[in-house]
Amino acid sequence: MTLIEIAAHVGTPLAPGTPELAIPITGASSLDDAGPSDIVFFEHPKYLRSLRATKAGVALVPLGFAENITPVLIRVARPSVAFTAILEKLSPPPRAVAPPGIHPSAVVAADADIDPTASIHACAVIESGARIAARSVVGAHSFVGCESQIGQDCLIHPNVVLRERTLLGSRVIIHSGTVIGSDGFGYQFSAGKHLKVPQTGHVQIDDDVEIGACTTIDRARFGRTWIQQGTKIDNLVQIAHNVVIGPHCLIVAQTGISGSARLGRYVTLAGQVGVVGHVEIGDEVVVTAKSGVSKDAPAKQTLLGTYGIPIKEGRELVAHYHRLPKTVAKLSALEAEISELRKLLQPARDAL
Repeated sequence: MTLIEIAAHVGTPLAPGTPELAIPITGASSLDDAGPSDIVFFEHPKYLRSLRATKAGVALVPLGFAENITPVLIRVARPSVAFTAILEKLSPPPRAVAPPGIHPSAVVAADADIDPTASIHACAVIESGARIAARSVVGAHSFVGCESQIGQDCLIHPNVVLRERTLLGSRVIIHSGTVIGSDGFGYQFSAGKHLKVPQTGHVQIDDDVEIGACTTIDRARFGRTWIQQGTKIDNLVQIAHNVVIGPHCLIVAQTGISGSARLGRYVTLAGQVGVVGHVEIGDEVVVTAKSGVSKDAPAKQTLLGTYGIPIKEGRELVAHYHRLPKTVAKLSALEAEISELRKLLQPARDAL
């Protein structure tokens, strides 16, 4: 892409007198690795030093950026978003998926309903009563259980398991190794042993959800485990039975959500967050990495912290922790009193 094409693609006119690049931009790169034919972006002040040192030919920077540096600068409202748009133009075209139809090695039940435009890859298994809508892809060695439904334009990567009665909306993406609809972890202790509680519900995943590799989402004990529209789930996440995750949430790697927890809209759970069962997390809550959520969290707040010490000691520490502001105030008052006393006693000390 030429400089003029890049500016036009991100909707930013070039400043008068901006030079044309002699070498076309042929790649997108990081600030540190870029060469003269690459485009980069700068958005976070943390990377200003890297921007100053970059060898890139073009840099996308915020509107208010005022420094004069080596790359040709294109100022945009959101450099990261503009960079993504350019990256899509510069990247190689995606590999074409297999053409519509059912691979000869796939095992498909006679009463499964598969749209003629869907693509079922090698060694996939589609069980009785399953329905797969238009243009959806089921990757090699994937399993679609009985009476499961896959909406339009879904992409099920190889080695995915969708257990019985799993419901997928449209444009859902599920990456390899993920298991949807396995039994919830439910047991009752009786007569000295743990007795399995039947898990008779299902999982519902709404439109535009993406689920990373090796994630597990358990079926409900009864009713449904529900992932709502637009939510994005990372790799290695565990979501237990009867959990409800609201629209457009972000669930980051190694997070665990216990049974019957409920998340509102636009919730972010960072890496290795743990959520206990039956709590409610309000809209737009952010839980920072390695934090634990042990009680209901009202909307629009950020949560931090976790504990892993003997419970008696932990309760005492929590009590002390919540008294810290009053303790600090008392100490400050005592320090002020001591300072005044020293001033009063100083003449006596001088006389001695």
